Amino acid sequence: MIQVENVTKRYGEHVALNNISLTVNEGEVLGFLGPNGAGKSTTMNIITGYISTTEGTVKIDGIDILENPEQAKRKIGYLPEIPPIYVDMTVNEYLTFVSNLKGVSKDKRESSLERIMQVVKITDVKDRLIKNLSKGYKQRVGLAQAIVGDPEVLILDEPTVGLDPKQIIEIRNLIKDLGKKHTIILSSHILSEVSAVCDRVVIINKGSIVASGKPEELSQKLNFSNKISLRVKGASADVIKAIKAIESVQHVSEDKVREEGTIDVIVEAKKDADIREDLVKSLSAASLPILSMKSVDMNLEEVFLQVTNQKEAK
Repeated sequence: MIQVENVTKRYGEHVALNNISLTVNEGEVLGFLGPNGAGKSTTMNIITGYISTTEGTVKIDGIDILENPEQAKRKIGYLPEIPPIYVDMTVNEYLTFVSNLKGVSKDKRESSLERIMQVVKITDVKDRLIKNLSKGYKQRVGLAQAIVGDPEVLILDEPTVGLDPKQIIEIRNLIKDLGKKHTIILSSHILSEVSAVCDRVVIINKGSIVASGKPEELSQKLNFSNKISLRVKGASADVIKAIKAIESVQHVSEDKVREEGTIDVIVEAKKDADIREDLVKSLSAASLPILSMKSVDMNLEEVFLQVTNQKEAK
């Protein structure tokens, strides 16, 4: 549905994007992550046709965004970080205005807006001035304008920024529902939100894509960490001494005690080392029974910090 191919964007000597390529499949919800200044907003502005590329192409459902901008943009709904709302209009007036801009036919306009307001749950405030709404409701109005015209693609830039936890959950659930009928690119600094909503994640740093994959697969794919969680029956000092005796062990840290007479530890091994058999042998030799053992995957925050810090260090 969205094809970004070999896109570079330069501002004089500054390279904002360096030959990036990505594809978003139809019906997919893609999380687009990166630190401030990484190139996220530049990429989204290029995908929406707001700015042009220096090199490379962007196609929306096979339509080049620069060669056929009007046709391509009909397929896109965009919610910037600051929603483009006119606060002195009522919700209904504003969405009618957006419908006119997007060329929604008059005979379908009323029923279409009624449906959209029900989807984003703003029907109860449709006759209120936007300036009198809470931030959460204003964000919903911003989402509603993105949906007007039933675009196949939704691009959402920080849709929950500044919201309270209850509002974040509401918007998150709404995005999940929208993902059933739309292809979505979601940019967010709230990594738990991305993990909960997105099918796949792309991480960008300093204008280059540094990681891509499903949230649950990224830690294994990147192979940055090799951690095992253990619960062992015995004294803390004895358990840690037996584990540290293994050559491939890089780091051992105690976790909170969950069962009397046991110790829970996180063991980090050297890259590519499988220490499970060595752990069994070493702890058995010390008469320290292993009650549980499981791999520990990096969470999305750890992956994000790892790939962006690694890029920084190069």
